[in-house]
Amino acid sequence: MHCEPEFDRLATVFKDDTFQLTGVAISSQGRLFTNYPLWSDIYKYAVVEVGGESNGPKQENHWMYKQPYPNLYMNSWQAGENGKDKWVCVQAVYTDDKNKLWVVDPASPKMEGVYQNSHKLVKIDLATNTTEHTYFFDGVAGPNSYLNDVRIDNKRQYAYLTNSNEGGIVVVNLASGTARQVLQDHHSTKSDPAFTFIIDGQELTKNGQPVKIHSDGIALTPDGDWLYYKPLTDDKLYRIRTEHLRNDGMSSEALGAKVEDLGHFVPTDGMIFDRKGNLYLGDMRTYSIKKISPDLKMQNLITDDRLIWPDSYSISEDGYLYISCSQIQKQPEYNNGVNKRTAPYAIYKLKLP
Repeated sequence: MHCEPEFDRLATVFKDDTFQLTGVAISSQGRLFTNYPLWSDIYKYAVVEVGGESNGPKQENHWMYKQPYPNLYMNSWQAGENGKDKWVCVQAVYTDDKNKLWVVDPASPKMEGVYQNSHKLVKIDLATNTTEHTYFFDGVAGPNSYLNDVRIDNKRQYAYLTNSNEGGIVVVNLASGTARQVLQDHHSTKSDPAFTFIIDGQELTKNGQPVKIHSDGIALTPDGDWLYYKPLTDDKLYRIRTEHLRNDGMSSEALGAKVEDLGHFVPTDGMIFDRKGNLYLGDMRTYSIKKISPDLKMQNLITDDRLIWPDSYSISEDGYLYISCSQIQKQPEYNNGVNKRTAPYAIYKLKLP
């Protein structure tokens, strides 16, 4: 059962009346970024910075201005062009503790397949607004993959990404640039076929078939020792020690045996840890945000009708959880061709306890 908006707790920080956004990232300096995947013909830019002095003042507690990031060129890709040095179809943005922005580009326009092996992870230096490194995944994640989200361990120089279309975890050695995909044959990266994902009173289907989105949400514990992850369209949560993911000498069977099943919680898209080791998830079915303590106790933080498919998360230095809402369940392909999305697509913030 939904509740009335809690305007005193859930503050709007950005609205877009036209374009569907998915990701959110706020830097330690308070710079805010979002991204727009190329899922339909209603599309303009892939990655934008929202607000900032160059764009004008903040108004009424939300940023009204946006500009393509890091430049217009990278946001100018057209079908037929080289996608290696431009954004093709960006799914996620993430800021780390070294003032870098990481951008996940699965490069699969309209989710129809990877375009010319241009799926990539891009590291941008926020101090100079320039690309520092690009990691490509040709031969690592296949032509039907959809790289979804990323977490960065700067201490050990590793990145971890989920593959939500096929199921799998991509492990990147940031120092050497080498990458490999693991657990793609393990049940923990696959959506449970027995789980029925009901949202807004009906099962999420496409072309008459239940939608199954595999390993999607991903989060690193503050010490970087554990990677938590889960399929989107079921309520199971898993974790594995990152030392095992970094051990490229382990067989698939040995690695799979190290996965821990934490039990049933809620379906979520993204998820994130705070510095205290609390894990935050969104339950799209109930328009709510959940908090899981280190001892795996779950509590409801907020339920609000504006949380239409809470998608991605970022935590600011002053202790706010930033939440992007992408309205995915209202897309035409999940509603027999009827577009049920309503303006605006939005980013909110919630003060963490």
